[in-house]
Amino acid sequence: MKKKHISHKSRTDWNRVDKLRDKDIDFSENPEVTPEMFAKAVLRKGLKPVTRKSQVTLRIDDEVLTWFKNQGKGYQTRINSLLKAYKEANQNESGRTI
Repeated sequence: MKKKHISHKSRTDWNRVDKLRDKDIDFSENPEVTPEMFAKAVLRKGLKPVTRKSQVTLRIDDEVLTWFKNQGKGYQTRINSLLKAYKEANQNESGRTI
């Protein structure tokens, strides 16, 4: 089945937009950006892309999972980091497990 092309020609008046000055732009509907928002921002320009993760079901002892959860938010990321470190420590240069 052939995909239907859904893009339409822009109806934006780009000549008018190009002539706008900063003081002419209405920002009233945009929330103010706070310093806290900037502190939480992540800029990825020039960095390696984030690796893809897979969702799995994994059986972990209750006491282990409870310990990780008690460490606070991000416990799944910490578990992943530990597993990744274990993998890297236990594989040789060819990528095979020792």
